[in-house]
Amino acid sequence: MTTLSPSPTPDVLATRAEIEEAIAGRTLLGAFAATVAARGDTPAYSDKVGVTSADGTGWRTLSWTALAAQVNDLATALVAAGVQPGDTVAIMAGNRNEHVVADLAALHAGAVPMSIYNTLAPEQVAYVAGLAEPAAVILENADHVGRWSAALDASGSVRSVIVIEPDALPAHGAAITWDQALADGAAARADHADELVARASAVTPDDPATVLFTSGTTGNPKGVVLTHHNILFEAECSLHIAAPEGENIWISYLPFAHIAERMLGIYIPQINGAQVHLISDPSLLLGALGEVRPTRFFGVPRVWEKIKTGISAKLAAEPDEAKRAGIEAAMAVGLEYVEALQFGNTPSPELTAKYEAVDAQVLGLLRMLLGLDRCEWAASAAAPMPLEVARFFAGLGMRIYDVYGMTETAAAVTACGPAQFRLGTVGRPLAGIEIALAEDGEILARGPVTTPGYFRTEEATATLLDADGWVHTGDIGEIDEDGFLTVVDRKKEMIITSSGKNIAPSNIENYLKESPLIGHALVFGEGRPYVVAVLTLDAEIAPLIAAQAGIEFTDLADLATKPAIQAMVQQAVDAANARLSRPEQVKAFELLPVEWTAESEELTPTLKLKRRVVHEKYADVLERLYA
Repeated sequence: MTTLSPSPTPDVLATRAEIEEAIAGRTLLGAFAATVAARGDTPAYSDKVGVTSADGTGWRTLSWTALAAQVNDLATALVAAGVQPGDTVAIMAGNRNEHVVADLAALHAGAVPMSIYNTLAPEQVAYVAGLAEPAAVILENADHVGRWSAALDASGSVRSVIVIEPDALPAHGAAITWDQALADGAAARADHADELVARASAVTPDDPATVLFTSGTTGNPKGVVLTHHNILFEAECSLHIAAPEGENIWISYLPFAHIAERMLGIYIPQINGAQVHLISDPSLLLGALGEVRPTRFFGVPRVWEKIKTGISAKLAAEPDEAKRAGIEAAMAVGLEYVEALQFGNTPSPELTAKYEAVDAQVLGLLRMLLGLDRCEWAASAAAPMPLEVARFFAGLGMRIYDVYGMTETAAAVTACGPAQFRLGTVGRPLAGIEIALAEDGEILARGPVTTPGYFRTEEATATLLDADGWVHTGDIGEIDEDGFLTVVDRKKEMIITSSGKNIAPSNIENYLKESPLIGHALVFGEGRPYVVAVLTLDAEIAPLIAAQAGIEFTDLADLATKPAIQAMVQQAVDAANARLSRPEQVKAFELLPVEWTAESEELTPTLKLKRRVVHEKYADVLERLYA
């Protein structure tokens, strides 16, 4: 229990009141209508689904007006199919134009859209369907139809099944294709126009705007209810911190079931009229960066790590020592300059001049190669950003603004930004939001962004929210004298060794992954005398390193067995251990002959480690390390 004051401070109340006044009475439907009216024929959403251009660079683009037309057609089809106000509409699809249309159409029909992770197993889908009782289900392809098959057969609530890819249409009485749904809606629009207006007018700020189900890593998925008010307050204070200016060009590639991507890829664009490029396959992200050159970019830590690893490998392979030294010297200036931009500091005129020179000659070109030369705002969230990764990009002249929050707080509760930036932290509280630490160091958050509760799961809600309205995040943190928050680790993932030492595994894992050779790392040691690790090779970089070293191999599994590679990994472990206290040092490790992906179960759809899955899947390996 916390002994914190049950009342917000006067400063928090004042800033909260300003935001409340700005969004008073508004809903996402109103925000969307205003953006359509203001932006009209400007591009809204683009994807590459079905693109047939020879060079693969074409995009399917919807203007705001065209998007609104499709939204109204599909909303009409949902109403005609019997979807009622307050019903849920489940969506399982990748990041494509149709996903956005489906989400907005459900809202305009007075229903509550739920984007479901594409990776949920059929039994998890059946649980979600049984709990949420969706009136309509919108699916993309045959894989998604297969995951929903049993749930659809068992459901008594589903009145409409809409399948985007026509070849995947199931033998279900309520199933029609996406194109048919749009055509039916367009034909019936006049008959239901008054009904749609009435439903939209009846939506209030406190009504649910979505239910987001977790990825189900620790049991059945939980549905987080977020209201229009939650989302609009979050958007308002996030935009205040980010201070966006100029063009809004965005890339969306994480699942829309993830709150960060949902805020940045669906909700905030409805408010500020950004153009969003949708990437259905995350493996295409780096190519899309070079093509789109976004002005804003959000990456989970793993994405930033992969970019860093690729650049580092190329720099290491540069045969011209003078050129390599010049790049390293320029990056040293970049790091010094960005460090001088931290909260409470100001770069000297001499440092600024030096930075501007190397930026024009070297750093700007490096950012251009990455497709980040126009990026004015870059951020990271979902897991702690390794400090060395943040420092690497600082060397390129980029401030990556770490933010912190969770689905249950409608995304961020703290953030770094142009006016409040400190490397290694996740920033300070957003306007109108409070954070504090409980006696055991758990991070607590409170404000208008917090969920009213889990969907039809009162017991889980009781463990999340206390009597004073604080959300118990489950994360351990530290707050410095200037109010900047640092996340240590998940509370339930902290390791307590048999000697009683408390150890944060993510810190050790980040040190291990600084080696370009290592793709993923899991540190283990709960109740054991020392810490061990299981490691995987980076599937892209490790083969390049092997080729440079003249190591012959057939595949990644074979490469993991090579003595030279094992020796390199041992060097990486030794380098990490040199920076750790004795209880934190990895005493034994095993290099696995596999790659961890969301499809192979070890990672979430947002590339975070599923510790329980790894513990169970590699239990024999972990036991062997203690033999």
